[in-house]
Formats: sequence, C-alpha cells, structure tokens
Amino acid sequence: MLVLGIETSCDETAVALVEDGKRIRANVIASQAELHAHWGGVVPELAARHHLEAILPVIEKALDDAALSANQLDLIAVTAGPGLAGALLVGLNAARALSYAWDVPLIGINHLEAHVYANWLDDAGDESPSLPAVCLIVSGAHSDLALMDRDRAFSRLGRTLDDAAGEAFDKVARLLGLGFPGGPAIEKVAQGAGIAELPDLPRAWLEGSDDFSFSGLKTEMLKQVRSSNLTQQRVRDLASAFQESVADVLSAKAARAARRLDARSVLLAGGVAANRRLRDLLQQRSPVGLRVPPISLCTDNAAMVGAAAFYRWQDGDRATLALDIDPGLALGSRPAA
Repeated sequence: MLVLGIETSCDETAVALVEDGKRIRANVIASQAELHAHWGGVVPELAARHHLEAILPVIEKALDDAALSANQLDLIAVTAGPGLAGALLVGLNAARALSYAWDVPLIGINHLEAHVYANWLDDAGDESPSLPAVCLIVSGAHSDLALMDRDRAFSRLGRTLDDAAGEAFDKVARLLGLGFPGGPAIEKVAQGAGIAELPDLPRAWLEGSDDFSFSGLKTEMLKQVRSSNLTQQRVRDLASAFQESVADVLSAKAARAARRLDARSVLLAGGVAANRRLRDLLQQRSPVGLRVPPISLCTDNAAMVGAAAFYRWQDGDRATLALDIDPGLALGSRPAA
C-alpha cells in the first residue's frame, strides 16, 4: 500500500511517500527554521504563507524522488491536528484537492500519534515495537505520556501542565543568547560540562501524577541569568543543568510508568527525542526495550504521517472531502471526517 503523506502542522512543509507503513520511498522537507530564527520563535502567519509557497513544489519533488505518479497512489494522508490553524489548513486543502482530482482515498492523521509511528519506519528498526508500549511524546508544543495498547489505541497518562519541554528549551535558549531552535543550541553548548559540577536546578516531580511542569524551572533559569555574569563557562553550565533537569524528569516518569503498567517497550518520539542526554537517561532507566527514531524522523516530517495512515486505514479509519482541521486535537482523538 503506497501512501502520500502531507505534514504542515507548524513550520515544516513536508511530503513523503511510504510503502506498507515502513518503507520510505521519498521524504522531502522544506524547513522554515532560518526564517523564524529571526523572530526567536515560529510566527503563525509567516508559517502559513510559506507553506502556501512550498506545498506544490514539495509534493512534486517527493513524487519525482520516488519515481512515482499519482495513479500509483493508494491513499493520501494529511495531518489534521493538533497544530497552527493556518498552517494545518494549507496541508489539508492540498490533500483534499489532490484526493478529489486524482480520485485517491483520504485520511486525516493525529500529529501526536504520527510522531509515535516514526518508530515503525524501516529507518527506526527492522521489527515493529512490542505492545503495549509507554509513549513519551516531547516536542515544542507538546509533552505527553501515553499508553499504546495492543490494539494501537492511545490513552493519555499525563501531560505538561504549563510549558512543553521543547517550548522550555526555546525560551531558555533565548535567555542564554543561544538562538532558535533552542533544543539543538542548548545540547551543543552543554557538551563537555561535568554533571557533578552543575548548578542545582529544581525538578517538578508532581508525585503521584504522570504530569509534567517546566514553568518553575524556566523561572529559576531567569533568576540565574539575571544574577549571573554570563561568561561562556557560565552559559555552558546553566545550559547543561537545564538540560539535565528536563531529561531527568522526563526519563524517570516514563520509566516508572512502564514498570507500573507492565509495558513491553518504551517509545520516545517528537523533536525533543533528538536530545542525546534524554535518550541516554531513558535507555539507562527503562525496564524494557527503548525505541527511538533516527534524529531525522524525530522532528516534524511526513514519513511518520504516511506510517500512521497505513495502520489507521487497517483499523478502519476513513475520511471524506469534508475532513476538517482541529488545532487542539488531543492525543487519542480522531480528526473529524
């Protein structure tokens, strides 16, 4: 089954062709990172405008890269939420138009679930992950802990009560003068810092809960910056301490949930999954096998949309041309068909 996936939930215009939910035939991404770096974060109106400019060339390039034509497609899949409304509409309208023009079935995909399905792609491993699995989905807009059961249904265990982990990385990087996006910038600066020598930063454990909170940590970082002479060494120590605090809480809570729920695997997903310290801590702490996509499949991409669509189609999900966006679509919820 050949799926054309389209992803425009934030600032990446992405199109991919995925075969049978695993094999990537093409994976094209037009990034807007340089554009939004000037503003220190994603500007929704600019993101939507640039999606409009990029969507058709990216679709054409994906088909060319895979040496495929429209009449070979079995399904068109598009992210319907969550995400920025204007950005989502560009991808959705393109998908609906192509579905109608090419007479190819359409399906709407939950962006959060698509991140998890990046672990099913061939670049992530030869065998499919074992279920039930505890899923840690961490990105610029989301920090969710969920259980994926044997029927591939998601139930949320916990979520951030304030800032998402990726959002906190971006804001702290801005405080430290490290630029945007914040995750890679902080990880790069933090390299080489000794853990034992780092400033002691707070961790919001929220005992008895699988939820997360990073606002207190962010506030403490603001205090540290305002009271410090930000030498190169001080910036490195603060960046490393912040990264350690976030990775410590995320990995500990995911490992505890896996142990408590007798999960057979832990799946890490989302842009923050590219962080090596988080990967290492979760690998050390997880009581079961850990699956993490390659870094290229952690950030927003359309291959994960194509992978999710294959399994959702098998489970009976369908959509009509009345498919609409849902910017606040929750993990475990289906787009309105």
